[in-house]
Amino acid sequence: MQTINIVAHTNDVSQIEAIKAVMKALKIKFEIYKNKTKDKPYNPEFVAKIEKSIAQAKKGDTYKIDLDDIWK
Repeated sequence: MQTINIVAHTNDVSQIEAIKAVMKALKIKFEIYKNKTKDKPYNPEFVAKIEKSIAQAKKGDTYKIDLDDIWK
């Protein structure tokens, strides 16, 4: 069995029911997950790290690595 993820942007419940009917007709096992974090798709800890990095860059708390030194 192979698992794939499909995101369906439905307009109403009838479209969800239609998708369910197709999956059942094809005898495909499926699970439905509702996006509880629709407005916040990223992990809050990850967002905090990115915001911290942006703030550091704005303050100039950065350093430059020479391209030749990256792989040393």
